[in-house]
Amino acid sequence: MLPSWLPPAVLDLTQAPELEALHGELLRQWASSEVWRLSYGLRSVIVKRGTDTQSGEGAAYERFVVPLNLPAPQVLYTGGEVLVLEDVGRVTLEQAPTAEGFVATAGLLAEIRTAAVDGPSEFPPERVKELAARIGRITFDMAPLTEALALLHEQAPSRVVHGDFVPKNLVTDGVRWTAVDWPLAHLAPHLSDLYTLVREAVALGHDRGPIVAQYVASSGADPFLVDRQILVGGAAFCLRALDFVITEGLQTIPESAEWVDPLLAELADLVDQLS
Repeated sequence: MLPSWLPPAVLDLTQAPELEALHGELLRQWASSEVWRLSYGLRSVIVKRGTDTQSGEGAAYERFVVPLNLPAPQVLYTGGEVLVLEDVGRVTLEQAPTAEGFVATAGLLAEIRTAAVDGPSEFPPERVKELAARIGRITFDMAPLTEALALLHEQAPSRVVHGDFVPKNLVTDGVRWTAVDWPLAHLAPHLSDLYTLVREAVALGHDRGPIVAQYVASSGADPFLVDRQILVGGAAFCLRALDFVITEGLQTIPESAEWVDPLLAELADLVDQLS
């Protein structure tokens, strides 16, 4: 059964005569977000409703995606918590996790990161202390991360961070790759997006080297700086993930309680590497 909150705009966009004529495919359903693919004949759209941390996608499009022409689905309709988006493909990197796909999406990330944008970093060094205090379970010294992040702000400009650059959010139509799901986008000089991409690839048995090499070649970045950006970005990812679990995830995704200890161990290892 289709959800009751669908906007009437989906009929115009799919050219369906009535809602009952639409075929609906539920792609994701969490307490904070719900995503459907709606199709009629050969026409299809993606409809999303987001709350809490998932409610910021419209703002991310206005700030970054549209003005910078980033590789994201086109917004076809927006109204309140609901977005209707272009359907950019039916296969994600999660569904087809090939080595070639990981390398290709590293190039996609380079396209996002080389888009020049004005604005201050939204992950400054003081953010480390703020998040650590909110999380409340960090028992090791975070000074190496704070210092590395401060230095990174001197060495690299702030660029768009997707914030959830993982295989389930990387979609292909067989020709090109597109990044979807932008509510966590922000500005920062670190490379948490490349960290999460590599992290997933290595977990599947792929080599890290070609993925990072593709990013470096496509972006023209200094490989030594990129390595530092990845480390700092990994720690930033862990902090943001832990903050989400503690402040929201425990209520909306009960199984997220099992993520805390592994994330703390991962963060400790990254901070140790920065020492």
